[in-house]
Amino acid sequence: MNAYSRWMDGLYLLCMWVAAAALMIMVTVIPIGIFARYVLNSALSWPEPVAIICMIIFTFIGAPVGLRAGTHICVSMVTDRLSPAGQKRALLLCNLLLIALCLILLRASYNLCEAMWIQPLASLPNVTYGEMYLPIPIGTAFTLLFALERLLNGDQSQRPIVTLGGTH
Repeated sequence: MNAYSRWMDGLYLLCMWVAAAALMIMVTVIPIGIFARYVLNSALSWPEPVAIICMIIFTFIGAPVGLRAGTHICVSMVTDRLSPAGQKRALLLCNLLLIALCLILLRASYNLCEAMWIQPLASLPNVTYGEMYLPIPIGTAFTLLFALERLLNGDQSQRPIVTLGGTH
């Protein structure tokens, strides 16, 4: 294992913890909003935007975790029928296409954050839309780093740190 993979191990664990924290906050905030609205008969303005922000964090910071662990959706009906050399070429093509997609998404999401950076959310005036969308380019950059690792060092899904959650 090289230094890049060790660094990716730390990033992998960080992404896992951040995504888990975002999910736990979202699961806590939604019932608070429901309780306030239907039991206290006083709707709160903050639970919905907080839940949306947490969902964005969970989605875009959690996606790199799924990619590295190999738990993302994978349709291998065609590639399973290829020769080992064909499977290797198909995997290389997939990795290169993923890297290209990440670069495109990184640029587009950066532009989105930049354009929306000063526009505040109505229900959370201390947070801007640019800040709310910030997990998109960050998560895309993390996905790009994991895709580069997969391209350079191969599949990482069977390493002990990746199988930590027992999803395999």
